[in-house]
Amino acid sequence: MRGPEPGDPTRIGPYTVLGRLGAGGMGVVFLGRSAGGRTVAVKLVRPELAGDQGFRARFRHEVRAARAASSAFTAPVVDADPDGPVPWLATAFVPGVGLDEAVRLVGAFPEHVLRILAAGVAEELRAIHAVGLTHRDLKPSNVLLALDGPHVIDFGIARAADGSVITAEGAIFGTPAYMSPEQALGRTATPASDVFSLGATLVHAAS
Repeated sequence: MRGPEPGDPTRIGPYTVLGRLGAGGMGVVFLGRSAGGRTVAVKLVRPELAGDQGFRARFRHEVRAARAASSAFTAPVVDADPDGPVPWLATAFVPGVGLDEAVRLVGAFPEHVLRILAAGVAEELRAIHAVGLTHRDLKPSNVLLALDGPHVIDFGIARAADGSVITAEGAIFGTPAYMSPEQALGRTATPASDVFSLGATLVHAAS
């Protein structure tokens, strides 16, 4: 965690901002604390996106998707305000290290550790797919290694796997090194796409 930067909010909804956890294409993730002392990870979207009604529709979908897919191996949603002046989403804070950072620190994982990692992430994908969702951006930085096992995070571009389109036609989402061939071609992502990304993530961890 880094300390707040100039211009960062001191509060988001009911949460006091303690510092920055990271940043991405949608916005900044802060560590927040409730009045009762509960720590959460709060994703605050970029202000310039707040006036984009198409983005707000996608963000509302993210909130619904994250709530539906919450399980033992995700960071469950605890609060959200998709209709506020600047939308935000709060999830339980999972103390852990990203898989990408872990590989940088220790190098390739041994086989027995890879098997545990694969089983934990596959169990979460099964829960995600069981409620009709696809993650669509599974990669090492979206896998947190915690004391109780791996946790899958960031459903920022997840969508219901019912064929509904909530993004611009032809738009390609995902991370090139880990996306499935069908995603790279702009086709519909399916649960099989997540399995492909899991394989690519495990290759990264193994090498």
